[in-house]
Amino acid sequence: MNTAQQVESKRNAGYHAAGMVEDGMVVGLGTGSTVFFAMERLGERITDEGLSIAGIPTSYQAAIRARQYGIPLSSLDEYPEIDIAIDGADQVDPNLNLIKGRGAALLREKCVCDAARKVLIVVDPTKMVDTLNALVPVEVLPFASASVSRRLEALGAVPVLRDGVKKDGPVVTDNGNFILDCEFGAIPNPQDLEAEISTIPGALECGLFSAYGEKIMVIVGEGKGCRVVSLH
Repeated sequence: MNTAQQVESKRNAGYHAAGMVEDGMVVGLGTGSTVFFAMERLGERITDEGLSIAGIPTSYQAAIRARQYGIPLSSLDEYPEIDIAIDGADQVDPNLNLIKGRGAALLREKCVCDAARKVLIVVDPTKMVDTLNALVPVEVLPFASASVSRRLEALGAVPVLRDGVKKDGPVVTDNGNFILDCEFGAIPNPQDLEAEISTIPGALECGLFSAYGEKIMVIVGEGKGCRVVSLH
């Protein structure tokens, strides 16, 4: 898949997801390029159709982009239960387990995913895999980054502190934490690995999303349209 085809696939997925949003909904807004196409289409619907929604952004980047598209924003404090969330993924397996976090927004994305009644994951076809095997980001308390790294190594990971781009030093998340990108190789049992990581003091969240398959609908953008994958 070349770059132009990938962009078109992302646009098709994002637009399809935006079309599933109904008037009056509270909408979780993930972080990433495919979600931005959904925001673009939501902005058009707000202008053209008078669509009324409230968006819950998962990052400063998502909030800035949403404002550019004219999407009114709110928070989890105001809406602890969300009608629908639109987000991307780094990888999706056949059981709809996900790896997320390339944009370093995994902690807030998981909070929004957990709060949402339905989750639309928008991806291009390259993100669909038989077995998860991408880097697993882990958001860590800076105070405990060395000890968390040691514990992750004991689980079989090769953890690397994520460095900033156009910034000296490590990436600092919107929550003021660091990211350890962990190479585990193939992950046949993501539920078990996610549970093990969650027991490490100082590991605030990881990019494995294995608990939400029943409410996830994956929208895979293709050259001409989309295909939808769910467990139902």
